[in-house]
Amino acid sequence: MDERDARILLAISEQETGSSERIAEATDIPKSTVHYRIQKLREAGVIANDRFEFDMAELGLDLVVISEVIATYDEEYHSRVGQKLADVEGVRQVFFTMGEADFVVISRLTDRDMIERLFEHFEAIDEVQRTQSRFVISTIKDRANSLDGYELETLLGDDETEDGD
Repeated sequence: MDERDARILLAISEQETGSSERIAEATDIPKSTVHYRIQKLREAGVIANDRFEFDMAELGLDLVVISEVIATYDEEYHSRVGQKLADVEGVRQVFFTMGEADFVVISRLTDRDMIERLFEHFEAIDEVQRTQSRFVISTIKDRANSLDGYELETLLGDDETEDGD
């Protein structure tokens, strides 16, 4: 996968469409190239179906971390802290919860370095007192696979290839 493929995937996620015309407008990639690339991404299994769902493991986003976050309580902290957690790259879902943990955060990451950066970002949030995390060994069901919130560089990873048709 190269930069054009990654830009097309991000545009599909952001535009919520597989329309070659709309993706071409959003990316400044010619419509015929967009159509060809979408077909190749389908054949490679990256685009899983006609609803343009992505196989996150095929994109290298196969490490799932579930974190419980305990934060300092004050008025409206759940919105403020929740948004700070949501803004961290790789965080897919943030839930404000009842019980011992204030938040449950689900992240999809590429490697150990990204996991370390995730925890560094969590620790940098002043209101976060403590986290406890679990790594998923096997996924039984996962429907939360949107690409919004990922940087182009993350999707390209180490396998960046020449940007051609």
